[in-house]
Amino acid sequence: MAKVTINCDMGEAFGIYRFGDDEACMPFVTHANIACGFHASDPVVMWRTVRAAKRHGIRVGSHPGLPDREGFGRREMRMTRHEVAALVTYQTGALKAFLDAEGMALSHIKPHGALFGMAQRDAEIANGIADAALLFGVQVIAYSDCAMSEVFTQRGVPFCCEFYADLDYDERGRQVISREHEPVALAAAAAKVLRAVQDGLTRSLTGTDVRVVADSVCVHSDTPDAPAVARAVHEALAAYL
Repeated sequence: MAKVTINCDMGEAFGIYRFGDDEACMPFVTHANIACGFHASDPVVMWRTVRAAKRHGIRVGSHPGLPDREGFGRREMRMTRHEVAALVTYQTGALKAFLDAEGMALSHIKPHGALFGMAQRDAEIANGIADAALLFGVQVIAYSDCAMSEVFTQRGVPFCCEFYADLDYDERGRQVISREHEPVALAAAAAKVLRAVQDGLTRSLTGTDVRVVADSVCVHSDTPDAPAVARAVHEALAAYL
C-alpha cells in the first residue's frame, strides 16, 4: 500500500495579526509548509512556527510565495526564471536559518498560491523553482501532468504530487486557486481525499471525473474550521500514513 503524507500551509500570521490555528492542525499532519515573509509571515512568526512543529514532531519545508502581501500571494505576477529562483532561494534560506537554530532539517519546498499555479503552466517558472530546490537538495511538493512534473523529472528534482482536500477542481484536473477559502463539509472532504488516493479521481466543478495524483494531501490552515478538516482527513487516510 502506497504511503501518503498530509501537509498544511502554516506560519501565515504577521505581527499582531493572527491567521489560522497552526498548532491545532499539527497533530493531524505530517509536514508543515511555513511561509517565509513574502506573501505572509515575519521572522518572529517563522521561528515560533518552527518551534511548534518541532514540539509536534512534524517535518518542515519552506512555503515561498510571490511578494504580494495585500493579495496574499494569490495574484499572478510576471517573473523571469532567475527572479523565481532568487525569491525561492531567499525565502527558503531564511527559513532554513531558523531550522538550523532548532537543530531541524529542511524537508522540502512547496511553492505558494499563484506561484504554484504559474509553475504548473510555465516551464520557465518551474525551472526557477527547480534551480532553488537543487541548491538545497530537497524535494518539491508539486503537481502531476504539468510543467512542474515535466521539468522536475527532466532535471532530476525529487517531487511528490499534491491533492487538495479543501479546493475545487476544474475540468482539466487543476485546482482552482481562490483568494479566500470557503467552508467544506467534513465527511465530503474525507471521502474526496480517500477517493483521490484510492482511485486517482475527483469530481470537477463541471460534474465530470478527472484524474489526479495524491501523493500528499493538503489542508489549508485558513480554511474555516481547519483543525476539524485536518482531523477528518487524517482519520480517513489512517491506513495510508
